[in-house]
Amino acid sequence: MARFLKKRDHKKGEIPGSLTFVGILKMEYPKLRMMDYTPDGFTEKDLKSIEDALPFKSQPSVSWINIYGVHDGELMRKVGESFNVHPLILEDIMDTDQRPRFEEKDNEIFIVMKMLRMDDKKKRLIAEQISFVCGEFFLITFQEQVGDVFEPVRERIRNRQGRIRTSESMYLTYALLDMVIDNYMMIIEHIGEQIEDLEVDILKNPTPQLLARIHNLKIEINYLRKSIRPCGDLTLHLMRSESALITPEIKPFLQDLADLARRSVETIDTYRDVLSDQLNIYHSSVSNKMNEVMKVLTIFAAIFIPLTFIAGIYGTNFEYLPELKYKYSYFIFWGVLISVALSMVVYFRKKGWF
Repeated sequence: MARFLKKRDHKKGEIPGSLTFVGILKMEYPKLRMMDYTPDGFTEKDLKSIEDALPFKSQPSVSWINIYGVHDGELMRKVGESFNVHPLILEDIMDTDQRPRFEEKDNEIFIVMKMLRMDDKKKRLIAEQISFVCGEFFLITFQEQVGDVFEPVRERIRNRQGRIRTSESMYLTYALLDMVIDNYMMIIEHIGEQIEDLEVDILKNPTPQLLARIHNLKIEINYLRKSIRPCGDLTLHLMRSESALITPEIKPFLQDLADLARRSVETIDTYRDVLSDQLNIYHSSVSNKMNEVMKVLTIFAAIFIPLTFIAGIYGTNFEYLPELKYKYSYFIFWGVLISVALSMVVYFRKKGWF
C-alpha cells in the first residue's frame, strides 16, 4: 500500500456517513480506557463497552475516553449514539487517510492529526491517525493502535501536576495536542541531524550510497511535511474559533501551540531546501570529479599522440631511414621521445592544466 495515499476502492459509491474503515488493520479487537478526574480525585480503568462510560457523562468531572482501534463500525455507531457524535465525523475517524484539520459540530470540537514515530529498524517514519472529539465535560480520542506520546499527560493527571486537574476538557485537549506537536519537533530534530551530517561526505566522498541516503531522507522529509504542514492551519483555526468550549483563559495556550506548529513547518521547509541543495552539490561534486578524471586522461593522451607518431615513423619497414643503422640510434630515439614528453608536461604545467 502506498505511504502517501491509502486505497479506498471498497468505499466507492457509499452514501455519506457510512462507517467503513479505510487503512491498515493494526489490532484485532478495539480497546477502551478511561480517565475521569476532578480537582479532588481521579478514576482510571479499562472499559468493556462504551456504555460503561455513560454514568460519568452527567457528572461534573472531565472524562477522557481513549479508544484504541477504529475499525469496528458497530463500536463507532454506539459512540455516536452515546455522545451525540455526528455520523460524518465518525466516518472521518474511520478513514485513516484524513488530512489534519479542525471542525465544529453541535457544540463539539473535532480535530484529526497524525501522530508520528520513527521505526529504527526500517529507518522510516510511521504515521498513525489520531482523532479528538471534545465536548463540555468529555474528550474522546481515537487511535489506530495501542501506544502513544501521552504518558506524561497521564502522569500529570495521576499526580495532580500543573493545572490540568483544575481545568476543563479543552485544556486536556490542548495538553494532548501539545504532546503530539512536541513529538514532531523531536522527529524533525532527529532527521535534521542526519541531513546536516551529510554535508562533509557530499564534498569529500560523493558515492552512490550517499545519493541513496539523500533520496531516502527526501522521501521522509516529504512524508513529514505532508503530515505536519496542515497543522499550522489547524492550530490557527482552533485559536480563532468562537466555540464556547474555547474560553479566554485557554486562548494563550492555543497561541503558543500555533507558534510551535508554525515553527515545525518552517523547520521542515528549511531542511527540505537543504536536501535539495545537497542533491545539487552531490551532482556537482560527481561532475567535477569526472572532469578531473577526464582531464588527466586527456593529458596522457595528448602526451602520447606525438610519441606514437614518432614511433610509428621509425617503426616502418624501410631500409633507408635516417640513423637506422647508426650505433646510437636506439638511445637517440628514446631521448627524442622523453624530450618531447617532458616538454609537453612542462607546457601543460605552465598553462595550469594539472
